[in-house]
Amino acid sequence: MKSVLAVETIRGVNGSGKIEAEIRYFLSSSDDQPEILAKAIRQHWQIENSLHWVLDVTFNEDHCRIRDRNAVLNFSLLRKIAINLVRRHHASKASLKGRRKMAAWDNRYIEQVLTGIFYA
Repeated sequence: MKSVLAVETIRGVNGSGKIEAEIRYFLSSSDDQPEILAKAIRQHWQIENSLHWVLDVTFNEDHCRIRDRNAVLNFSLLRKIAINLVRRHHASKASLKGRRKMAAWDNRYIEQVLTGIFYA
């Protein structure tokens, strides 16, 4: 270990007007300058947020009560497949969550999602 980093994140909470601050600590074996390490941390969180935020909003993944390790991995993979399938329907103006619900309720739509052939 060559360095310990403390990163303070300050963000506004949507719609509430509140501001939250959080400090996260990182251990690093890198000799890089703090600016480079900060950039790497930001890039990591961009990737983390872009995928996991979508999974949480679309499937409420953070509240999943599955505890078996294999089941957790299997359901995570199925959720990612489902997201990618509904993303292919670009003509729909519905959110990913809305398209997922349409696929659950509408047999014709789920057929289109699974085949990749979308009708007007």
